[in-house]
Amino acid sequence: MKDRLGSVLYVGKAKSLRKRVATYFQSSRRKAVQQPKINAMLGLIHDFDFIEVRNESEALLLEGKLIKEWKPRYNTDFTDDKRFLLVRVDVENPLPRFRLVRFRQNEQSLYFGPFAHSGLLRKTLGEMRVRFGILLGDASPRRQEDGTWRLYDDARAEIYGHANEVTAESYAERVRAACVFLEGRSREWLGELEAEMQAAAEERNFEKAADLRDIVFALRGTLARTRKFVRTPRRDGDTLPVLGELRERLALPVLPRRIECFDISHISGTFCVASMVSFFEGRPDRSSYRRYRVKSFVGNDDFRAMEEVVGRRYRRLNDEGKAFPDLVVVDGGAGQVGAALKAFLAQGLEPPSLVGLAKREETVVFCDGRAPLQLGAHNPARMLLQRVRDEAHRFANTFNAELRGKRMRESVLDDFEGLGVVRRAALLERFRTLKRLRAASVDELQEVEGIGPKLAERLYAFLRERS
Repeated sequence: MKDRLGSVLYVGKAKSLRKRVATYFQSSRRKAVQQPKINAMLGLIHDFDFIEVRNESEALLLEGKLIKEWKPRYNTDFTDDKRFLLVRVDVENPLPRFRLVRFRQNEQSLYFGPFAHSGLLRKTLGEMRVRFGILLGDASPRRQEDGTWRLYDDARAEIYGHANEVTAESYAERVRAACVFLEGRSREWLGELEAEMQAAAEERNFEKAADLRDIVFALRGTLARTRKFVRTPRRDGDTLPVLGELRERLALPVLPRRIECFDISHISGTFCVASMVSFFEGRPDRSSYRRYRVKSFVGNDDFRAMEEVVGRRYRRLNDEGKAFPDLVVVDGGAGQVGAALKAFLAQGLEPPSLVGLAKREETVVFCDGRAPLQLGAHNPARMLLQRVRDEAHRFANTFNAELRGKRMRESVLDDFEGLGVVRRAALLERFRTLKRLRAASVDELQEVEGIGPKLAERLYAFLRERS
């Protein structure tokens, strides 16, 4: 529902939009409900837009996506995350602490979440305190005369096993490493929540699916906001030491000034796409990013998809006489690395240095038979590889989401008999949007190749019935 200026007032869904919308304007219903907020909204409504999807699951997901995107003033669901725990990192303080909160209180702090499982979250923070030496909300560090900080005055200093006297700079490295870890763990939980949400929707448990969707969308938004802090490249002059560290630890023949990274994204084998991101001297070179639709097969095969897109990328560079990057990274372990190497060898191309970064333990996997390498959580080379990998993951998921959204908009044509893939594609190419297609006359429909007079009349009637 929109006002005269085109601003979105409200987003809703229903099996019958005609009946749903009518209830807002029936005087008997309005008197029964007696909601001043709804009455105020009705005075502002000037126009409606609608999107038709194939089933309730798609409607549920799309409704939440649009509410999160537009934040309509008259929607109350799915607009906040006050029911769930957040992790707040007080990065504005000299020694940031990791605290559990339920509200966003300021924009200076860094937030992770929301998280639905409080017990798991508390356990994870406890593990992070031991692993990274960070401070939680129960700590009271004390500044000493020489400017250093003493974190604990009791036995916790020995229990947690990290240096108890630190500078603000050395502690900041602990915080940065912990944030990288928490962001990665958040992404693991996001994947689990998305799978649980899809399963609930398929089982038609839409109340549970809606609750999970609220968490998923809020967690996605938080991850997008935290990237700015966690993944910010270092200042000018600081990247070369990191690249030198990466060269030394991976035994690379040259300094990896140009790094390219690949990731595959799909939903149970559908909408299979890939991304390639490029970093130059430790910084994203977005003008060189590329994205691919997997064309050689349909299904769930990450290895085959990786082989295809890596082959396409470097076959083209070779044909154009352009230089290969200094380092190629793939998101995954030995299987993905082997698939990428196969793409080079199948075309008789000399591969550059090639590694994989396996998510579970952030292990570096080599293509030349060397044993996998574990870099420390605080190691700057590892953090750079993670930054590159996560950017490829984000770029692939964004492309996948765009294709799914387009598919939902086009899905109404699937229910029209006698319209194959070629003619459906021709219609969408001619009219671009479903809205324009619905507005087309019979004569305009016939202008599309393959659409004859009878088919045009049937399609025209079909679209009017679905409007």
